[in-house]
Amino acid sequence: MGRLDAIRQFHFLSWLREERQSRKLILFIVFVALLLDNMLLTVVVPIIPSYLYSLDVSAAAILNTSSQQETSPAAFDQIVSLYDNTVKSSGYNATARSTDAPTFTAAPTELPDNSSDCPLSAGTLVNENVKVGLLFASKATVQLMINPFIGPLTNRIGYQLPIFIGFCIMFSSTIMFAFSSSYALLFVARSLQGVGSSCSSVAGMGMLASVYTDDEERGHAIGIALGGLAMGVLVGPPFGSVMYEFVGKTAPFLILAFLALFDGALQLFALQPTKVEPESQKGTPLLTLMKDPYILIASGAICFGNMAIAMLEPTLPIWMMETMCAQKWQLGVAFLPASISYLLGTYIFGTLATKIGRWLSALIGMVLVGVCVIGVPFARSIYGLILPTFGTGFAIGMVDSSMMPIMGYLVDLRHVSVYGSVYAIADVAFCMGFALGPSIGGSIAETIGFPWLMSIIGIVDIIFAPLCFFLRNPPGQEEKIAILMDSNCSMKTRSYSTQGTCSPREGMDPDYDDYN
Repeated sequence: MGRLDAIRQFHFLSWLREERQSRKLILFIVFVALLLDNMLLTVVVPIIPSYLYSLDVSAAAILNTSSQQETSPAAFDQIVSLYDNTVKSSGYNATARSTDAPTFTAAPTELPDNSSDCPLSAGTLVNENVKVGLLFASKATVQLMINPFIGPLTNRIGYQLPIFIGFCIMFSSTIMFAFSSSYALLFVARSLQGVGSSCSSVAGMGMLASVYTDDEERGHAIGIALGGLAMGVLVGPPFGSVMYEFVGKTAPFLILAFLALFDGALQLFALQPTKVEPESQKGTPLLTLMKDPYILIASGAICFGNMAIAMLEPTLPIWMMETMCAQKWQLGVAFLPASISYLLGTYIFGTLATKIGRWLSALIGMVLVGVCVIGVPFARSIYGLILPTFGTGFAIGMVDSSMMPIMGYLVDLRHVSVYGSVYAIADVAFCMGFALGPSIGGSIAETIGFPWLMSIIGIVDIIFAPLCFFLRNPPGQEEKIAILMDSNCSMKTRSYSTQGTCSPREGMDPDYDDYN
């Protein structure tokens, strides 16, 4: 029986090795990697504000009790009498001859339970904005610093090894989250996650762009991969809040660690990450790509679109605790409409954006993000949050599913078709949103209030939206457009010669080539 199981296992592993070049298997691996990364990203959203608040209140209670004991003449609750071996209370003397003797009773020490219902101190709660914001921003900040190195690295050694290294780091970060009991350790765990996330996301997106060369297929594949990101965002907050409420802080992270092991085993047997497979051609330098105005516009849309939800993550739970006396499980469930709608948005517009124009999809999405986040502070209960958060998630899904494929297409159109560096830029834009959002958002919410914070980011998104119009007709090199002639692209392009003078191709519109 054991030999039969070994044979079956051998056939399964052989199938994985044979199918390791399959595009669908690679897509599934990237999907799972993004799913786990974003589950860990969002599972802490309902846990950290409540957990840090309970730590601070407990520490304050202990400090207050210690100060009372130092100034009180009756520092002990009970006194053991060596005369008759009886135990007497410090607040009552059984042998006292006078009933008028003063009574000293030590104040009872009761640590507050870890509950979000009507917090004891509104001032302490408001002060949590900065701490929580910095903790959430640490991951994106580290990822922001690491990304410029990961992109060129994938051009030299391939995508398999970096994505596997990302798994190893993510697993370590998850275990550290599970057993950390102080702000400093949680900060280190969150920062370590940024390193692993950089490896996984940059290598994963670059791998997809390299195996899906057709623009329409690439858009569909990236839409599916972003569905993994959306599912992580979808499952993370409610999963974390329910597990934290009924099981404890450690449980959700241990479950994520187990799932991460599955993903790591799949990568190990399918991708064979021990092999170094550099790109066949030298990619465009990172600085050159960063100077491309069209790549900058696409990156800006990704950054400011995601900055809206990044500002909501640390501040919305605290605002709910302050104004709605929200319970712990509600802090994560509040993000459920946004997560579901993001999943729908990425799935629908992964294909639809190709038909209507990705620039138009992103433009509408940016305007919708701005309108919806401005409406969030008008909610007076958790049910009032459903519509604005649903709209916010759907609109961000429109932006991400449109701009991610455009990044790969702009490289095909205007540069060398090597994708590690351009998706490092895309991930930098994503990380800037999630780095600046929580850190700046926490400070603004503490200073001028949560409603003004939402108004500011909403207006910024609406102002940025018209810039997406420039992505309607990005110019491309003449020889590069000839290669892309057979692909069904949703963007108009203007051609120019290598000397920089415009030269329209024969038999086509002298100004634009419409691939629709």
